[in-house]
Amino acid sequence: MNLFSMISFVVIVACVWVFAYSRSRSVDTSGSEGYFMGGRSLTALPIAGTIIMTNLSTEQIVGQNGQSYHAGMEVMAWEVTAAIAIVALALIFLPKYFKYGINTISDFIEIRYDTVTKRIVSILFIVTYMISFLPVVLYSGALVFNKIFHIDELLGIRPIVAIILVAVIIGIVGVLYLLIGGLSLSANSDTVYGVGLLACGLLIPFLGLMNLGSGSFIGGLDYIVDNTPQLLNSVGSIDSAVVPWPTLFTGMLFNNLYFWCTNQMIVQKALSGKNLAEAQKGAFMVGVFKIFGALFLVFPGIIARNIFGDSLLSNPDNAYPFLVSEVLPQMLFGVFAAVIFGAILSSFSGALNSTSTLFALDFYKPMINKDADDKQVARAGKITTVVVGVISIVVAPLISLAPAGLYQFVQEFNGLYNMPLLVIILFAFYSKKATALSAKVTIGVHIVLYALSKVFLADIHFLYVLSLLFFLDVFIIWAVSKARPEGKFVLDIFNTKVDIKPWKYTKLASIIVVVVVILTYVAFSPWGLAAQ
Repeated sequence: MNLFSMISFVVIVACVWVFAYSRSRSVDTSGSEGYFMGGRSLTALPIAGTIIMTNLSTEQIVGQNGQSYHAGMEVMAWEVTAAIAIVALALIFLPKYFKYGINTISDFIEIRYDTVTKRIVSILFIVTYMISFLPVVLYSGALVFNKIFHIDELLGIRPIVAIILVAVIIGIVGVLYLLIGGLSLSANSDTVYGVGLLACGLLIPFLGLMNLGSGSFIGGLDYIVDNTPQLLNSVGSIDSAVVPWPTLFTGMLFNNLYFWCTNQMIVQKALSGKNLAEAQKGAFMVGVFKIFGALFLVFPGIIARNIFGDSLLSNPDNAYPFLVSEVLPQMLFGVFAAVIFGAILSSFSGALNSTSTLFALDFYKPMINKDADDKQVARAGKITTVVVGVISIVVAPLISLAPAGLYQFVQEFNGLYNMPLLVIILFAFYSKKATALSAKVTIGVHIVLYALSKVFLADIHFLYVLSLLFFLDVFIIWAVSKARPEGKFVLDIFNTKVDIKPWKYTKLASIIVVVVVILTYVAFSPWGLAAQ
């Protein structure tokens, strides 16, 4: 990065903040609804922007392109198939959540089961975000930022010092975002960064194909089809280490349903919509983004393989940074750096907001200060934001000192509760006989079985393991509910807070998204571009 790039980076980051602040000033963040839920004022675009940017972190951009450099387009399953789960979010989950008028997923658990189950789920969310997401997204984001933009060389410092510096800056900015404007400011900022990420993200493969085709985009695409057609196949073998094809309909589907439909960090953003229709429209925007996101989260790795050959196989994670350095004009480095900075910032602030929401609403208000008014609850959330933010900033650099396997461990930490959470919510929707006891037993037994699977099924792909555990969890909650019945659950009064009239094109949009997913898989298959 040269001086011009640094100046453009600072100017863009500052302008985004000013824009987001001006857009969020109308929301009163002194109360809990304003601070945690953006005053339930978000429209489709900010909802889509903040969900996308909360989900999308820099290690995904580098990691998935690194995987595709080696394994090809089968990596796109993590992006493209998510659109199916997002259709389920818009079509099935959001209408039910909005009807109940909840702020958190655990609120719904309490209404349908009991308070103890709610607090178990809340604790699992909070611990997961604090241990396996917030510090990791700061450290890995700073690591990637330094790898692409060489901050250590620019400032003449050691790489670890540069990583700590970037992590601290992002952490502080993320905390300030939430303290000043809550979810609303963060969501409006995410929208701008999301548009920037889409534009810059697509620019990299475009320039890469122009490079391969000696100035011709079509020529570059022909080069890949002629030289590495096997990498364009999205259908993984049954024993693939990336995504075995049978798991697309089982473990991958279940994991996606958990993440997109029951994960507080994601769902809270949709629940902040001004009405159900806006939340559904925002969800469909996310679904379309996830499908086309494969073009800059996966496809550049294949372009890098064709440009650099096998030279990066020893460290595939260098594929994306090397490709950026190779094809991106120097004058755009500042713009691209601002977009990457925004991606890290958004993931961090999104999870931080959800953590403070869960603590303030599920523990502070009902247990610590039962007489707290709305402003005291918001203040407790802000204090939690600062405390958890500081802890994350301090812990982030320590990840570099941890054993090599720790990062993989924390990434799989969600497996402790993702399947039972999905199961108990599905039973909450469709069974009047599912009991609070069965929900607790399902969570407890799953945690034990998942831990054992890490020892005895360590050589089996974790998506196969999740497939098995999902069906076991279904059996457990059904069997316990039948053995120890508690009567039928009936709720006549709903605390609906906004208009829950669905978007009139919901079913049409659902069909279109599903069809595009199928066509995308056909395009990247032996029947399409991967034909040899």
